[in-house]
Amino acid sequence: MSLDLHAGFLVFALLLLALAAIPLAHTRRGPSIVYALAALIAAAAAVSAFLAAAGGTPLRVQLPLGLPSTGMRLRLDALSATFAFIVNMAATITSLYAVGYGRHEPEQGRCLPFYCLFLLGMNLVLVADDAFSFLLAWEFMSLSSWALVVVRHREEENRRAGLLYLTMASFGTLALLFAFGVLAGGAGAYAFDQIRARTLEPYAATLALVLALVGTGSKSGLVPLHAWLPPAHSAAPSHVSALMSGVMTKVAVYGFIRIVFDLLGAPEWWWGMLVLSLGGVTAVLGVLYALIQHDLKRLLAYHTVENIGIIYIGLGLALAFEAHRMTWAAALAATAALFHVFNHCVFKSLLFFGAGAVQTATGERDMEHLGGLIHRMPKTAFVFLVGCVAISALPPLNGFVSEWLTFQAILLSPDLPEWGLKFTVPAVGALLALSAALAAACFVKAFGITFLGRARTPAAERAEETDRFSLAAMFAFAALCLVAGILPGFFIDALAPAVTSMVGGRMPVQTALPWLSIVPIAESRSSYNGLLLFLFITFAACVAVYVIHQFASNAVRRAPAWDCGYPDASPATQYTAASFAQPIRRVYGTVIFRARERVEMPPPGEMRAARLTVDLRDLVWDWFYAPVVVAVTFVADLLNPLQFQTIRRYLALVFIALVSLLTVIAIWP
Repeated sequence: MSLDLHAGFLVFALLLLALAAIPLAHTRRGPSIVYALAALIAAAAAVSAFLAAAGGTPLRVQLPLGLPSTGMRLRLDALSATFAFIVNMAATITSLYAVGYGRHEPEQGRCLPFYCLFLLGMNLVLVADDAFSFLLAWEFMSLSSWALVVVRHREEENRRAGLLYLTMASFGTLALLFAFGVLAGGAGAYAFDQIRARTLEPYAATLALVLALVGTGSKSGLVPLHAWLPPAHSAAPSHVSALMSGVMTKVAVYGFIRIVFDLLGAPEWWWGMLVLSLGGVTAVLGVLYALIQHDLKRLLAYHTVENIGIIYIGLGLALAFEAHRMTWAAALAATAALFHVFNHCVFKSLLFFGAGAVQTATGERDMEHLGGLIHRMPKTAFVFLVGCVAISALPPLNGFVSEWLTFQAILLSPDLPEWGLKFTVPAVGALLALSAALAAACFVKAFGITFLGRARTPAAERAEETDRFSLAAMFAFAALCLVAGILPGFFIDALAPAVTSMVGGRMPVQTALPWLSIVPIAESRSSYNGLLLFLFITFAACVAVYVIHQFASNAVRRAPAWDCGYPDASPATQYTAASFAQPIRRVYGTVIFRARERVEMPPPGEMRAARLTVDLRDLVWDWFYAPVVVAVTFVADLLNPLQFQTIRRYLALVFIALVSLLTVIAIWP
């Protein structure tokens, strides 16, 4: 499919579907019809993008819209086609999930039209080939997703989340506007081809890099620009949360790659050190924030921050290696980053689907009110467990492969000549290892508290399995987690055209290796075979089950739990989400969250219950956002009298402003 057909089909189909969704939202089967049609449109776009990525030849089209001298330019090359496939593949499965889940959404009239527009906005960002079109599509994506965040606008928490998201989105767009202004220069060359032809001064390139980091990092959730992400992702309906967390953040990563790897030209070596450091801090802080959460969706949202950090670690390594013309190492790091983009899209969407199924069945998101759901929702528990294993980077699932490739790239740091990188890369590697360990603990907590043990509330006791459409979508993502983990060579080779467009090289063809192994560097140094590992794990598990059933006693023995010698049938004696995370909170929380514990112990003989209170502070908010809020409030109070002036004073202010601007223009060199 040519680009004009690809873009025209998407725009026409999704706009028409958004209009049709308005009346259909108020009918019985209307929402299911809209989501089913959205799945078909996204599937067609995914196939088109896959063929374009495999074709290798960029597709271009120019429309008589946009800026007078530039128009609206669209381009589908290997990089944008790869991301377009990921976006539309996830949108297809998410829309299938929404066919069942969407029936439980009370605000269908607000959700359905903007859902279609959100899909359209993400696709338009990927094919934009000039600054105006990119920013227009970026804002379109932001506004449509904001409308989905505030679907349940009657809840105060959702309104606050929407306001914070809108503020951060506007700030990020402003940073991108300035970045494209620096890239375009005084001549106003806003087409991407014209920007590529320019050679920027080092200070201008550095300024554009920082602005691009701020603009795209605020959308992807890079620390300290992540403050909007957890409340917004947890406020939206679960199928929208899956798209925002698993897909929209990757569109932001695409924006960073497009600007830094494509438009900025040859990188400086310290650019990689900056991106690496931000990625390492983001990974660790994201998982620590996630560990202390009780809200299941907020936990998953914070864990998106951690995975964004892992992606930026790979991109920072690619920049560092590319700056030293180590093309093969840069290709390894870029492949790891793009593979983790795909992997995170898959397992994070799966986990949000599971959280949505739990919320639909119980009406609860607080893990302290759940428990025992594995007996009532066994299929959901199984696929959620698959997602937990994948996101914890455990073999043989897909999360392990991309993080393992990132570690392989980190192990090449001794070949870098700068001492700054020689120290920074191993330090970031240690942060990555720490985040991987903490992620495993985090999802032991998420799965164990939610699905294991005994039901803590009547709502958990009455839970029932979710609908067949939601289950089909979850099993589809679970299958992708397994396939990408045991056959990663096919995915690595599929990413090769995009990697080549980024760093000018690619990893060797992996599917040609015997036994479907992957060898990122050399067989003498490292290799991995997910298929053989999967077969070994399956064989060992089957043997263990056979031995246990063959030689163990068949007698059923029931006894109360030990519980320190005081068996009690009450669910209150179980581990809670807070008690599970307490040791880790005590180790890291006193520094990172300024955690303070207060124990109120009643005197002997008094029947009042003891109470443990934990105070946590978000230092990022205290240091970065609270001062800005105070400053904006102060300036607003100063400017507030301006709206109560007479016409004569308004005309005087306009005259003074006009004279001042003319004076500046007259003396400008």
